[in-house]
Amino acid sequence: MAQKEEISGDGVTNVNGTPPHVARNFHAQPSKKVSDHLANERTFLAWVRTGLSIIAFGFVVERFGLLLRELGLKIADRPIVTGHYSTIVGITLTLLGSVVMVVALFSFLRNRHVIDREDFRPHAGFAILLTIITCLTGLILAVYLYLTA
Repeated sequence: MAQKEEISGDGVTNVNGTPPHVARNFHAQPSKKVSDHLANERTFLAWVRTGLSIIAFGFVVERFGLLLRELGLKIADRPIVTGHYSTIVGITLTLLGSVVMVVALFSFLRNRHVIDREDFRPHAGFAILLTIITCLTGLILAVYLYLTA
């Protein structure tokens, strides 16, 4: 249905007084906090990238340990490392990456809800927990490298 336009001294306007370039759909109003929601989404995607990186690193650690064991068997007819520490570390990192992404999803959904309610209060618990776990993982990797050197 075409809207009628009137010509006034200012220029062309619709019958209801709005310029023709203004959106005509008044039923779907965007959130007043669009920039907050977009920032929340960017943060979520950064955590997803972090989780994927941790998973990939865990995979590389595990496969590199397998390569070292195979090379050790072919060269010396005995394994370089008797235990399979790289497998444990690789699986742990892979699981940690998956946990990071799940927690990031819950955080994203929670923040989305509280932004709409205009009741946002940032929580540092996830970042603190991830920092502690990552530091402990780094220490475990350092001990592993020291013991296998």
